[in-house]
Amino acid sequence: MFKQVKQNKAYQDVVDQIQEAIMAGTLAAGKLLPAERELKEQFGVSRGTLREALRVLEQKGLIEIRTGVAGGSLVREVNSDTLSENLGLLIRNCAVSLKDLAEFREEMEGNVAALAAERGEHDDLLLLETLLAEAESKLNQGPSGWDAFIRTDEQLHLTLARMSGNLLFQTVLESLYINIHTYYVKYLPLSDELLRENLADLRDIVSAVSAKDSNQSRIVARSHVSRFNRYMEQQAPR
Repeated sequence: MFKQVKQNKAYQDVVDQIQEAIMAGTLAAGKLLPAERELKEQFGVSRGTLREALRVLEQKGLIEIRTGVAGGSLVREVNSDTLSENLGLLIRNCAVSLKDLAEFREEMEGNVAALAAERGEHDDLLLLETLLAEAESKLNQGPSGWDAFIRTDEQLHLTLARMSGNLLFQTVLESLYINIHTYYVKYLPLSDELLRENLADLRDIVSAVSAKDSNQSRIVARSHVSRFNRYMEQQAPR
């Protein structure tokens, strides 16, 4: 199944070959990789190099290393969970610059809002109105309702992502909204004025989506992301 590797990049070559076999379906999900001794012979590498490669594959979410009598390296199903986990780590650790985060979100959330306007069904629009009313109700409770307001805001954005009908948009935005609070805490001190401005933006987005105006939906969603990113940049260290 495998060929001997170039010794100057041995572990990466092992990673690449096994990864390609998994992606091609030669190694199916739920199956065990060949035994360690067999893999060493096929690749022509040391035990340490092979184990280093297997650890990388496990970190990528492509295999699960099991110990014990019935142990081995089990091929995992390739799905959106790994993408979500890896993106979540980047966001949660603030490893993405505010500039990059803004550019990414402007394009993605603008496109999501436009698609939601084009593809949303009647029940979806009713849900958006319900979430908008709930967000306003939570905000009117004062500081005690701020956290609930933010959670409702997230649900509204995730509803738009689902309405887009695009699985990648849904997966990426779900991971983003679960983990983006580290940026808010660090760069966006909460206040009633700030959250009411956010609510006004949500009203504009829902209004444009409900009117099936994809162009306006894209414009207001991008404007919302851009403006709030400027607020965060103002708080960032110079």
